Amino acid sequence: MNNIIVLPLIVPIITATLLVFLNNNIKLQRIVSLVTMVFVACISVVLLQLIQNEGILRLDFSGWMPPFGILFVADSFSVLLVLAASIVTAICLIYAFSTIGERHEKMYFYPFVLFLIAGVNGSFLTGDIFNLFVCFEVMLLASYVLIALGGGKIQLRESIKYVLINVVASWMFLVALAYLYGTLKTLNMAHIAQRVAEAGQDPLLTVVSLTFLVVFGLKAGLLLFFWLPGSYSVPPTAVQALFAALLTKVGMYALFRTFMLMFPLQPEITHTIIGVMAGVTIIAGCMGALAGRDVRTIATYNVIISVGFILVALAIGTESAMAGAVYYLVHDILGKAFLFLLIGTMVLVTGEIVVKNMNGLIRIYPLFGWLFFIMMCALVGIPPLSGFIGKVLIGQGAVETESYVLLALAFGSSIIVMYSLLRIFLASFFGETSINEEDKMPIPRSVMASFVLLAIFIIGLGVGAEGLAVYVNDAAYTLSNPSVYIDAILNTNK
Repeated sequence: MNNIIVLPLIVPIITATLLVFLNNNIKLQRIVSLVTMVFVACISVVLLQLIQNEGILRLDFSGWMPPFGILFVADSFSVLLVLAASIVTAICLIYAFSTIGERHEKMYFYPFVLFLIAGVNGSFLTGDIFNLFVCFEVMLLASYVLIALGGGKIQLRESIKYVLINVVASWMFLVALAYLYGTLKTLNMAHIAQRVAEAGQDPLLTVVSLTFLVVFGLKAGLLLFFWLPGSYSVPPTAVQALFAALLTKVGMYALFRTFMLMFPLQPEITHTIIGVMAGVTIIAGCMGALAGRDVRTIATYNVIISVGFILVALAIGTESAMAGAVYYLVHDILGKAFLFLLIGTMVLVTGEIVVKNMNGLIRIYPLFGWLFFIMMCALVGIPPLSGFIGKVLIGQGAVETESYVLLALAFGSSIIVMYSLLRIFLASFFGETSINEEDKMPIPRSVMASFVLLAIFIIGLGVGAEGLAVYVNDAAYTLSNPSVYIDAILNTNK
């Protein structure tokens, strides 16, 4: 039964390969890609239930027992993120059906989206840190194509910056892997954690862990986010939403695995540095959101704020903070996709990107306006929507450890998020409309369907938090107690 762990990786790869040969049949590409993502989401639900019944699952490729072989590991943390990523990708595909354009669809848009989600899911599920590098590269190669898709001048300029930054980060990743293997003679995450616990985390291993912090921080947008606002603003809207929802989350997931599992023994150094970086990231993100004049810039700086907010939980390191981080990660995958899809549609119907040049949209598109309001309330953390519970749990962890500076920065950022999104909402949706009834551009049904689906999931994530709590608490317990993960992987009798 453990063989299903590999399906979230292998099914999108096989489907994407087949779609390359169906390049001229756009309708079939749409159907197959959407069915693939729905199937992966269903597999994720099955995996969550199996984990609750049987504990952490692992799949040893070619029968090689840990720590010698490559393996995939499914625990509640990774599978929750796979489920959220699959749902968001399916919804972004629905949005893309009527907005991406046939020219982009014939440029292998759907295969590369599936390659992207394969890399994302593989990164979440791998139990081997070198395989994490491989899955990172699969994800990044697909993102290189998607960011440049269409070949616009601005796209190409930003894509060069994006590629160069990630190439440098990947080189640093390989250097860190070389030193890690040279020191511990293993790349299995659980085995690394066991050997670090047995031998102690000496200064060399702490330096290696800090190298991983720089690498994953670059990919997550933690402090070193100078590449992010431009790169996330230039692709088509559906691609922007995928990037905002997924790419930074993979970097954050890697940071949680690194510092809660593999290198947890020097928190006074590593977690303190993470806390400082998270705090500075929140401050810089808030400044960017306040200074931004166009909707896309404001949206991208909101992504940066959320990165800092989630990694405050990692700096705190308590079980309640871990529960808040897991819940907020799932919420943020849905919320950021919703934000970027709504922002992109505003640009589409008005032809403007500057906030003050949009007005009166709610008179022409009332449902669209109130969906934006729901999204705004969720991202701010107004109960009972999805953002509230994660923030409360992270706040509880901050109070437990007396991390009042991080608490103030994290909750102060919620006010800035509210102000920046409320500024868009009041300026763009209220007042006299500049769009005549004759000039009104109808919003396609598939676009509205994607908005409604995201609104349902975000409301359900808040109202139905009790049903999700068993999985979130299990994920938080595993993160806070690395021995649970280590025993599940290195026990070869399983």
